[in-house]
Amino acid sequence: MRNPITYILLFVLFGMLVLIRVFENELFYDPYLSFFKNDYLHIDSPRREVFKLTMYTTLRYILNSGMSLGIIYLFFKDKSIVKFSLTVFGLAYVILIALFLYFVIHPRQEDYYLFFNFRRFLIQPILLLLLLPAFYYYRLKQ
Repeated sequence: MRNPITYILLFVLFGMLVLIRVFENELFYDPYLSFFKNDYLHIDSPRREVFKLTMYTTLRYILNSGMSLGIIYLFFKDKSIVKFSLTVFGLAYVILIALFLYFVIHPRQEDYYLFFNFRRFLIQPILLLLLLPAFYYYRLKQ
C-alpha cells in the first residue's frame, strides 16, 4: 500500500486543478471565457489585449502543467516518465500557443470551433488526462 502522504498530496494537487477551474474568472484575464459560453458561432470575436491574454494563458498552462507533472510523479514515482511528460508539455505548449496566437490575431467565424478546442488544451489539464492512462498502460505492458 502507498504512503498516506502520497494520497494527501494527490488530493491537494487535484484540488488545486479544480480550484484553478472554479476561480478562472477571478484569476485570469480571458475574454474568451464568456465568449465561448454564449452562442459564439454567430457573434464576433471579443475585444482583447493579445499580450495580456497570451501571458495569462501561459501562466495558466504552466500552473496546470506543474500540478500535472506532480500528479504524474506521485502516481508512478519514475523520473524518466516525468522527464518525458515535461518534453510533451513543452512541445505541446509551443505548438498550441502558436495556433492560439494565430486564431487570436486572425479571428474568423468559421474557425471559432477549432480555436475553442485548441484553447482547451492550453487552459485545461487535458494532457494529464491523456498521459495518465497511457503511462499506466505502458507500465502494465512492462
